Amino acid sequence: MLDSEKVKCIGVLTGGGDCPGLNAVIRAVTKSAISQHELEVFGVEDGFLGLIDNRIRPLTFDDVSNILDRGGTILGTSNKANPAHYCIGNDPAGRPIFADVTDRAVRNAREHDLDALVCIGGDGTMSGAAHLVKRDLRIIGIPKTIDNDLMHTDVTFGFDTAVFVATEAVDRIRTTASSHHRVMIVEMMGRNAGWITLHAGAAGGADILLIPEIEYDLHKVCARCVDRSRRGKAYTLVAVSEGARPIGGEMVVDRVVQESPDPIRLGGISEVLCEQIAKRTKLECRATILGHVQRGGKPTAHDRVLATQFGHRAVELLMNGEFDRMVAMQDGRLTSVPISDVADRQRLVPLDHPLIAACRATGAIFGD
Repeated sequence: MLDSEKVKCIGVLTGGGDCPGLNAVIRAVTKSAISQHELEVFGVEDGFLGLIDNRIRPLTFDDVSNILDRGGTILGTSNKANPAHYCIGNDPAGRPIFADVTDRAVRNAREHDLDALVCIGGDGTMSGAAHLVKRDLRIIGIPKTIDNDLMHTDVTFGFDTAVFVATEAVDRIRTTASSHHRVMIVEMMGRNAGWITLHAGAAGGADILLIPEIEYDLHKVCARCVDRSRRGKAYTLVAVSEGARPIGGEMVVDRVVQESPDPIRLGGISEVLCEQIAKRTKLECRATILGHVQRGGKPTAHDRVLATQFGHRAVELLMNGEFDRMVAMQDGRLTSVPISDVADRQRLVPLDHPLIAACRATGAIFGD
């Protein structure tokens, strides 16, 4: 299809992990496309998996009404389906067999006369989208992830909700920590990036923040816990990212999902730390892993507004003929960047981030 041809029919999919605000984006894309431009809109079920399996259904104005505040995604999602690297079964030894099924995905999109595809997701989804761009599918990306780790956008929807949930958990755990005079460790999501832990730890007043970008010294972590106990402090609160690791050490891997394009699943660092701190300091220590609770439930007002802005902007890009770009927020302004600039990359917390300096100034340590 030529870039000059008018867009008349679009598809929408949500890829990767679920995230608060997905339905708000689906709503914004669908309603903007129908009410302002009279486009046909189709929903692709379960991310790229629906494109591969040809599970594509019409979306109407009524289908997306009353979903603004709903968590999850009405289209479903998958973090195991990449058309360029798709598991088609196992060999006799049980090892996954991968194949490139891009032709099938493209054929299914053509069968439904999709002039363009709106892909809502994180770095993995953008990587899959960038591959489809090379096969002449016209795509607009919308940045989604609670981890806030996509390049070239200052914020992703879902992040604010995750920070809100994590902060509330820290606030609740503080009360039991002070009652029992314990070291309490709260483990948060984020993969290789420490954005959630940094923001929730700062908002919750954590005494120790451990993020992937700063390797920690276990001796210094234990020394802070002991020092606080000796000075009469009732407890120590530790906020740790699932991707944190000690100096010269490795991240704690919860499991490996072989059939996934991104097989490593992190988790469990809080339990490892809990055992180490208790053994070294003789202080009572407990660990709490927040896990998927950070990804569930209703999106905050901030994420609903951001998702609505992103969805509407995506349709504007399509109608302006600006294809193969991802919507982004930079310095408080909506813009867009090439999807290829976002694919296969992660935005980590810079070591000179002002919030790190603010936490240090107010007494927190990062274990370095």
